[in-house]
Amino acid sequence: MGRNAAAAIYLGHFNPVTKAHEDVISFLQKDYNLYIFPVRFLKGNTEINTRSFPFPYKIRKAMIEAVLNSNDNVKILSDYTFLSPFIKYLPPIVSPYSWMLRNQIVKNIQEETFIAYTGDRIERLALKVYRLHPIKAKRLKISSSAVKNMLYRQIIQGSAELGRQEKAHWQDKVPEKVVDLIIDNWKIIEKFAKSPDLTLKTMGIKFPKDGFI
Repeated sequence: MGRNAAAAIYLGHFNPVTKAHEDVISFLQKDYNLYIFPVRFLKGNTEINTRSFPFPYKIRKAMIEAVLNSNDNVKILSDYTFLSPFIKYLPPIVSPYSWMLRNQIVKNIQEETFIAYTGDRIERLALKVYRLHPIKAKRLKISSSAVKNMLYRQIIQGSAELGRQEKAHWQDKVPEKVVDLIIDNWKIIEKFAKSPDLTLKTMGIKFPKDGFI
């Protein structure tokens, strides 16, 4: 990766990685040096996970690595990190902390020119204001939220063994190697399937309640 080629920034939750994420990553790898930023929420040194954000950064990074065709032009970075209290990043664009986060994201990009990828129209407008140069793209056909809901339903209907022995519906939407990672970490699904969602959505952004104020 170097300054002569263009870079692509791909920000996201990746919780979990889906086949749609895999398609976007493959598409961006063809034309860009790719920087992938799975979001983190930290309270002190502890990552905060909720029913909406069940898998920690380490597992999500492994999911992304599992779908890469090559690591030659891809970096997975932890710079997209919100530090508690999360309320300080609001309102977006107005808050100086939101701009500090933007600068934190771009600081390790080596290339002179870069674009950002999102399929969400509102996110695209925000990325434009943050001067991240978003390209126009369609919304992902498979959402992580839909996959999570299928996973949580499986807790009621069966177990991880169902995932191994029979083709559960969610497996059609997730890359094969990511299926294995999810099953290997099935206790996370069991934990959050039985828990209330301690997540709040404000100004179009989801944050964990723990660490928000």
